[in-house]
Amino acid sequence: MRMRALFVLSALAAGAAACATVETAAPVAVSEPAPPAAGSPSPVDGYDWFYSPDEDTARLAYGLAESDDLKLGLDCGRGTGRVEMVAIAEKGAKAEIHVESGGDTERFSAASEPSQLNDGVILTASASTAEPVFQRFRRVGWMALWRDGEREAYAPQPGSGPNIERFFAFCG
Repeated sequence: MRMRALFVLSALAAGAAACATVETAAPVAVSEPAPPAAGSPSPVDGYDWFYSPDEDTARLAYGLAESDDLKLGLDCGRGTGRVEMVAIAEKGAKAEIHVESGGDTERFSAASEPSQLNDGVILTASASTAEPVFQRFRRVGWMALWRDGEREAYAPQPGSGPNIERFFAFCG
């Protein structure tokens, strides 16, 4: 359990560090998701979806650049068709990650461990990239996380939307 928490904290730190890195992998031909439709969330100043590919793994993290402020992290192995989700929640939160994109929602049963970054917990869950909520995320370019009955929508800044498709193309 302690090793898993250490792994998750390392992954969070790597994700935060990755927010400050520049992609060096070969470019993938992708286009910007469709312009936001009426009712779609707007980007939040400073926050964005950051894509960090490595040789065999990739991370798509929504947070504040060059900080520990991670809202939602998605990790995968090349071509696995699986995504590992990481989210921070309040102490005592239900052990699930509840996400939404363009009207599709899904609740994923999660493991919950005390966070060493704050007074909350770290939630981790695994899912198929074929889940409708992820397929919708690829099309509309935004995802929301539900926490304690509150919806937090995560929209990309202009120009970074293609990172979402790059991530899912990498994951398979």
